[in-house]
Amino acid sequence: MTNPWLTWANLLTALRALAIPFFAQSILNGSWYLASGLFVVAVVTDFFDGKLARKFDQTSPLGGLLDHGTDAAFVTTGCWALASLGLINHYLAWLIPLAFIQYMLDSRALSGHNLRTSTIGRSNGVAYFVVVGVGVGSATLGWSWLNEPNALFAWLLVASTVVSMTDRAIALVRRP
Repeated sequence: MTNPWLTWANLLTALRALAIPFFAQSILNGSWYLASGLFVVAVVTDFFDGKLARKFDQTSPLGGLLDHGTDAAFVTTGCWALASLGLINHYLAWLIPLAFIQYMLDSRALSGHNLRTSTIGRSNGVAYFVVVGVGVGSATLGWSWLNEPNALFAWLLVASTVVSMTDRAIALVRRP
C-alpha cells in the first residue's frame, strides 16, 4: 500500500514550505538574487502542485489545506521581511494569517472539509504573491521607483483583506 502523503503535489508543497526561512533570511540580508530565486521556486511549485494532484487523482481536503497554509506562511513571511526593511506596512503580515485562520475555520477544514473560496479571498491570495514579488523583484533589479507604488498596493491589500474577512464573517452569521 502506498503512503497517501507521498505524492508529487505534497512534495512540491513541502519544497515551498522548506524555502520559507531561507526566503525571509535572504530578504533581511539583502540577498536579492537568492530571494528572487526562492520566490520563483515558490510560484512554480504552487502552480504545479494542484495540477499534479488533479492529474494523478490525489486531491484531498488535507492536501488543499497544506497547500493554502504553505502559501499563507510564505507570503506572510515575505511581507514581514519586507515590512522589517520598511518597504511595506506591518499590518499585512498580521492580517494574512488571521484571514487564513478564518478561512480554514469557516471552511471546517480541520474536520476534513474542502476549503470554501470567495472571489475577494482568491484575488487577495494572488495579490499577496504580487506584493511580495514586486518588493523582491524591484530590489533585485534596482528599481526603487516601484517601492512607493508597491507600498500603496500593500495598504490596498490591508483594506481588501479586512473587507474579505468582514464579508466572510457576515456570510457565516447569515448561513443557516
